[in-house]
This record gives sequence, C-alpha cells and structure tokens, in this order.
Amino acid sequence: MGSSIQGHPLRRLLRYARPYRVQIWQASFYSVLNKLFDLAPPALIGAAIDVVVERQNSWIARLGITDVFWQLLALSVLSVLIWGLESLFEYAYARAWRNLAQTLQHQLRLDAYAHLQRLDLAYFEQRATGRLLSILNDDVNQLERFLDGGANDLLQVATTVVIIGGAFWVLAPSVAWLAMLPMPFIIWGAIAFQKLLAPRYAEVRERVGILNSRLSNNLSGITTIKSFTTEDYEVEQVSLDSDAYRHSNRRAIALSAAFIPLIRIFILFGFLATLLYGGMEVIAENLTVGTYSVLVFLTQRLLWPLTRLGETLDQYQRAMASTQRVMHLLDTPFTIHPGDLPLPLPQVKGHLQLNKVSFAYDPGHPVIRSVTLEIPAGQTIAIVGSTGSGKSTLVKLLLRFYEIQEGHITLDGVDLQRYHLRDLRRCIGLVSQDIFLFHGTVRDNIAYGRLEATLEEVVYAAKNAEAHDFIQRLPQGYDTIVGERGQKLSGGQRQRLAIARALLKDPPILILDEATSAVDNETEAAIQRSLDHITANRTTIAIAHRLSTIRHANCIYVMEQGQIVEQGQHEDLLIQGGIYAQLWAVQTGQHPILFG
Repeated sequence: MGSSIQGHPLRRLLRYARPYRVQIWQASFYSVLNKLFDLAPPALIGAAIDVVVERQNSWIARLGITDVFWQLLALSVLSVLIWGLESLFEYAYARAWRNLAQTLQHQLRLDAYAHLQRLDLAYFEQRATGRLLSILNDDVNQLERFLDGGANDLLQVATTVVIIGGAFWVLAPSVAWLAMLPMPFIIWGAIAFQKLLAPRYAEVRERVGILNSRLSNNLSGITTIKSFTTEDYEVEQVSLDSDAYRHSNRRAIALSAAFIPLIRIFILFGFLATLLYGGMEVIAENLTVGTYSVLVFLTQRLLWPLTRLGETLDQYQRAMASTQRVMHLLDTPFTIHPGDLPLPLPQVKGHLQLNKVSFAYDPGHPVIRSVTLEIPAGQTIAIVGSTGSGKSTLVKLLLRFYEIQEGHITLDGVDLQRYHLRDLRRCIGLVSQDIFLFHGTVRDNIAYGRLEATLEEVVYAAKNAEAHDFIQRLPQGYDTIVGERGQKLSGGQRQRLAIARALLKDPPILILDEATSAVDNETEAAIQRSLDHITANRTTIAIAHRLSTIRHANCIYVMEQGQIVEQGQHEDLLIQGGIYAQLWAVQTGQHPILFG
C-alpha cells in the first residue's frame, strides 16, 4: 500500500470497486432505462392533445390509424406498456444498487479491518479506538447510503438532461436555447457548492470520530466513572464533543440548504421562457399545440429534478469525506516486515538469543539498552526488575510487535525478522498481565488458543492452569458467559483462563508476563505446583515481581533502566548481595526498605 492518498476519493473508490464493475454497469443500465420510460408520459400527453386537436391529421394518423378512438386506444395501450416497464426497471435498479451497496460496504469494512489488524502496535497507541470504530462503522455506512440512492439520482439527472435536451433541439430549436439557458448556471452552482462543502464535511467526519472515541472510552471505563462519581463531568464532556459535532454539521447544512432555493430561481427563468416564448410561437403558428404541450411538460421534467441535486450533492460530499478516511486507513503502510522464511511448528526448538539489542519508543529515549542474553531451548529463564525497567518491552520485541533498532534477536540461530510473522507468533504463547477475554463462554475463551480444540482438550488445559475447579462452580460451567472483557470473573479467574488458553495453544515457547500478579496466594501456590508440568519440554520466559514464583528458574536476569545488571540462579544472586538480594529481602520481610 502507498503511504499517500492517490487522487480524488471518487477515483479511488472506482478503482477499488473494479471487481464489481459488472454489477455497476447493470445497475446503471437499469437506472437509465427507468428514466427513459419515466420521460415518455409527456410525449404521450402531447400525442393525445395532437389527436384531439388534429384528429385525422395527427401524426399518429400518418402511421395508418385514422380513427380517433383507435388512436387514443393505441396511446392507452402504449401508456400501460410504458408505465409497466418504468415500474419494472425501478424495481430492478433499486434492488441492484442496494445489493451493490451492501456488497461493497461489506467488502470495504472487511478489507479495512483486515488491514487494521496487520498494523503495528504503535499505530493503535497513537490513535483512539473510537476514531477507528468511526471509520469502520460510520464512514463505511455513509458510503453505503450514497450508493443506495445518490448514484442512481446522478445517473437519472444526467439521462434527463441528455434526452430532454436532445428532444428540445429536434422539436423546437428556437425554444430550446431558452429552456437550456439555466443549465450552465445550475452546473456551475453545483461545482461551486461541492468545493465549498468538501472541507465542511471533512470536519464533520473528524468531529464524529472524536465523539465516538469519547463514548467508547467512557463505556470501557464505566466502573472508574462510577467509583469516582464523575458521571456529571463525563456527561458535560460528551455534551461538549456532541455540540462540536452539531455545530460542524450546522455549518455544512447552512451551505447545502441554500443550494435548492438558488437553483429554483434559475429553473423558474427556464420555465417562464418556454411558457411565454413557446406560447407566442404557437400563436404565430410556428409550433403545434401538441408540441408546445410536450415542451412545457418536458421543461418541468428537465429542470425540476435538478432541485434534487442539492440532496444528492449533500450525500455525495458526505460519502467522499468518508471514502477519504477509509482509503487513508487502507493506505497506511505496514512497518513490520512480514518475513519470508516458513517456520514449521514441529521444528521449533526454542533457543533464543538477544545480541546487543536496543529499542526506543521515542527517538532519544531508549527503553532497552544493548541487552545481550541467551535463553536455551527447553529451559525456564526469569526476568525481574523494577517497574519501567524494560521487561515487558522485551516481550513485545520477541513477538515482533515492534522492530528492534539495533542488534539482533535469533530463534534457533535464525534472525526473527526472516521468519513469517504469523509462523513466529504461532510458536509463542503469551500470558500477559493485561488479560483480555472476549464476550463469550469460558470454553470459547480457552479454545481461542486453538479454535478446533475439543471439550476434553479444553478441560485438560484448564486443569493444568488450576482453573477447572472454579469453572465447575460457575452457573453453567464451561458454558458460562464471562461478559465483555471477562467482567463477570475475578482478576485471578481471568488470569487462570488466560494461562489455560496459552497452554491449549501448546507453543514451544511460553511467555508469562506477570502471569500470577492477580491471583491469590492459594491459587499462586497451586499454579506453582503445576509449573514443572507447564514448562516441560518448552522454552519459558517468566517476568515477575513476585520473586517466589521464579526462584527455581534455570537463570534469572535482573533489569534496571533497560539493561541487564545481574544474572544467575536464585541462590547465586542472593550470595552476590546485589539488587536481586535486596528485592528478595524486602519481599520476604527481611529488609525494612523497598529497593528498585
């Protein structure tokens, strides 16, 4: 994907919709045919007047039907046929455009979401979730609303101008130029309004994104809002954002609403010109009564539909502002290299090495500083240190949520960046301190580690994670709904489900990032008893504040300010009497001062 918006959003949309060009042409064809039959009644009225006035000298009589009754009957049959075909093609175009709108918005939303998922974590950390939801929902839906009706309106207006304009020049060239005189002003007005409306609707889309972000954030933090009794404050903040959205809409409406009244003035001039000048031509016998009737009707059919340009233009500008935002998302480049080397899961040994690795979220403020460490295959290593020392950042680098800026990380002797990204992440199981559970059953959340897992496999993973007993006590056991983000469960219960989910995945590399931080002492002891089984035959990286959970690790690394300052086994580190020994003393009650 390119990193910039390539051309006008309409051109971008048409390029995106190329796979659906057959449906587009089909829907357009139905719209044009419907308008052709819709424009026929004025001609029929003119022909009927011609029959009544001219009788045996009417133009229908020249076709061989001389009797007035049969002439009118022929016109009646033709009217039934035209009305029927008009209704048929109205049904056809409405169905075709709406189905196209549904298909296109469905595919566009899927493509935008799929692209969003592939972007690096930094992209999400710099943007509010509500704004991204606004693009995936509101903006895509805005485009759908335009395709539902606006595209058809534009086609029918264009068809009307071409057909009626041509009819005028054929029937009455002397009157045609007067009827068509308002057209350049109407087209100029439409273009001018479009240019003025574009930035106003861009602001509207931005404001609604901000409002959605506020609402999404507040609903996620409703517990905090209630506990701090800030409901009134948050209502006021939502009111401010909603009011800003309302005012930006008002600015756009003030301009778009003025379009139709101005257009009506130009239309009036065209209609009066046809009425007066055409009537004088009939009196001068330069024009027949039937032709004059057709012209009067056609003038109205030509000019009055142009008043709908205001509404159609409004839909169009909203749709283009939304298209611009969706296409901008699709143009966002991927900064994480996808890799080109397959990594079959059975072949992964799990030997990890970091060699002089450095990383900074913000330039000039490194979080990891020239870290070198080795994690032998099948062993358990632990990383400890104070908050902000860089422990969790190392986990993100191993999963390639971010790319390192200096040094190398290898897995089984091969640089991580060479492996297919999906293959790499499949071989790593992560239990994060920030547990996320989906709205669904307990079984669904555990099986998320391996979607095709059987109930027996889910139960086995839950038992290993010391979660089976509490699950059985839930109202529906494994079929209990956990609520959004697992809000119906305690912190410890959520953490045990997360461990079960990672175990079911059965990865050769397991990362426990503060995996027991939210469990009680009893549960921690239970999980500790099963650690030997959990870590068997797999490389395990345990990040912990509770040193008691990692005291049996093969090697413990102590981090401070992004660097490895100590390393060794538990007993060796205690003998050294450094930072680890001080932390151990504090946690076991042997030291009065909290270090780190």
